Amino acid sequence: MSHDHQHHHHDHDHADHGHHHGPANFGLTFAIGILLNGGFVIGEVIYGLLINSVALLADAGHNLFDVLGLLAAWLAARMALRAPTARFTFGFKSSTILAALFNSVLLLVAVGAIGWEAIQRLYQPVAVPGFWVMAVAAVGIFTNGITALLFMRERQDDINMRGAYLHMAGDALVSAGVVVAGFLMLKTGWLWLDPLTSLVIVAVIIFTSWSVLREALVLSLKAVPKQVDPAAVRQFLTAQKGVSNVHDLHIWAMSTTDVALTAHLLMPGGHPGDAFITNICEELEHHHGIDHVTLQVETNAATKCSAHCDAAAA
Repeated sequence: MSHDHQHHHHDHDHADHGHHHGPANFGLTFAIGILLNGGFVIGEVIYGLLINSVALLADAGHNLFDVLGLLAAWLAARMALRAPTARFTFGFKSSTILAALFNSVLLLVAVGAIGWEAIQRLYQPVAVPGFWVMAVAAVGIFTNGITALLFMRERQDDINMRGAYLHMAGDALVSAGVVVAGFLMLKTGWLWLDPLTSLVIVAVIIFTSWSVLREALVLSLKAVPKQVDPAAVRQFLTAQKGVSNVHDLHIWAMSTTDVALTAHLLMPGGHPGDAFITNICEELEHHHGIDHVTLQVETNAATKCSAHCDAAAA
């Protein structure tokens, strides 16, 4: 029995591997984004109060939500770098998934508040000085546009980066809409243009941010990340020489960038040696993006963990 269950763990988490995940690299990006947008929110609140523009105050509220979102994503990226402890054996990597979930929900709450304000304004239009609305919103395009560009490069690799990028691109869009509405209000005097523009922008933001919310929810439920094909992974493991069955196969996201796998390999011919396991782990990393692999080799079908064997193994 002693040789029936052998665990092999393969974990590439050293510095050279971290360069394409590297939350550490984003410290400056987050700092610039938070400072730029935090400063803009303060300015927008001051001007919104001075010229009695609820549109600017609503936009400031929306921007404040995004600053909070950036802070959450940055804090999670910092926490993800912390070493595992006796109780938190995975470290704090999954805080990045929680941050993505938090950001998505926060953004929907923000656009919900703006949408509600806009609907009320359709019934009771409010006169605001169009020029100042345009001027402040123009600064918003610049501020959010710069921040969106900072996050644009990394948006493919990490849903937190994509979330930050979408937030800022959405904010630039909001500001552009406010500028156009301000200009048209100056020319035509149509006050309903302001809330109508807000509602169109709200619809666009919901449409673009929905994918991040859905993916964050899926990762929270320990589902296989979308970039990994579970059928292909199972096929690859089953096709290995000497493997007659694969069961208890689990693939999940440890963070928004790290993927883990555990599996039991039934090998009646005996344990093939460490080189065989190492080769599988390297293949899984290079071809499937799975960098934390734990495999259990079983040489006797009777010793299979029948009590908790997963249904997919059948």
